[in-house]
Amino acid sequence: MDRTFVIAEAGANHDGNKSQAFRLIDVAIKSGADAVKFQTYSSETLYSKYTPDFAGYRDIPKLIKDLELPREWQKELKLYCDDNGIEFMSTPFDEKAVDELYDLGVKRFKIAGFESTDPRLVKYIASTKLPLIISLGIGTDFNTMVQIKNWILDVNNNPDITFLHCNNAYPTPFEDINLKHMSNMIYNGLKGVMKFGLSDHTEGILTPPIAVALGAEVIEKHYTLDRTLPGPDHPFAIEPDELKQMVDNIRLVEKMMKTKLERYTESEKGFTMARRSVVAKCDINSGDILTEDNITTKRPLLENSVPAIEYYDVIGKKVITDIKEDEIIMKGMING
Repeated sequence: MDRTFVIAEAGANHDGNKSQAFRLIDVAIKSGADAVKFQTYSSETLYSKYTPDFAGYRDIPKLIKDLELPREWQKELKLYCDDNGIEFMSTPFDEKAVDELYDLGVKRFKIAGFESTDPRLVKYIASTKLPLIISLGIGTDFNTMVQIKNWILDVNNNPDITFLHCNNAYPTPFEDINLKHMSNMIYNGLKGVMKFGLSDHTEGILTPPIAVALGAEVIEKHYTLDRTLPGPDHPFAIEPDELKQMVDNIRLVEKMMKTKLERYTESEKGFTMARRSVVAKCDINSGDILTEDNITTKRPLLENSVPAIEYYDVIGKKVITDIKEDEIIMKGMING
């Protein structure tokens, strides 16, 4: 299988501290992730000032204001990523963010799950004609996915789209991740037409490698420097050592999912003799006929010995030399 594109989602876990943002990039680099992603939004354009409390959060516009990524950091963060061989990404949540990130030279855009059902914003981002990674968030289904693609086709007739299966509960209970839904999208005639992956909000690092085994081509996962830090996204995020282990496990799954091209793998070649050959059950004289009474099967399988798989094929054949009891029968000992 091709290499999985792994996005280390820093999100808002910089906590407004620039040095912390750079440390998050360092962690992503060390983990072996392909990209590190932040989020570019303004509280004024993301939430109405009349937003009521919900999902356990209070005074949401102020909460979002406190979590904003200072936009003047973006160029520095991207240059640091460029210098260290990891792709810089940031999810835009308004038109200004799209323009700023495009001008910075990002390679692709990620559209968040809560925003993927907003045709106005989706079309604006798609008009850049950059590759799109889109979370299919809360309330979306197969028909919604088709609808989103049609919005994109309105402004780009040859889009590069990756849809991410996503549950927008933070954290997502394991019983609600529904990975079968992702694999159904992949294998119901859509593989090759669009790409698919997982934006994972379950706790721990078990889910992403399983998703890769099921066909995910992109994995996105929130991480933090420390789960005990204050802020809404830290508690369900994974820590640096877990991020590295997750990426390592994904790369291991990629190796495991290869198709066997030859009869033996390299590791099997030293064990071919452990299979069985046809063996004499008793002394057999030249001219005797092989029967179930005078042959059996035992290990090992030697070069040019009669393999056990041919046991019934040699029944009834004549031997042309004397064979001792327990001797491995070679193909040259049998007539025909």
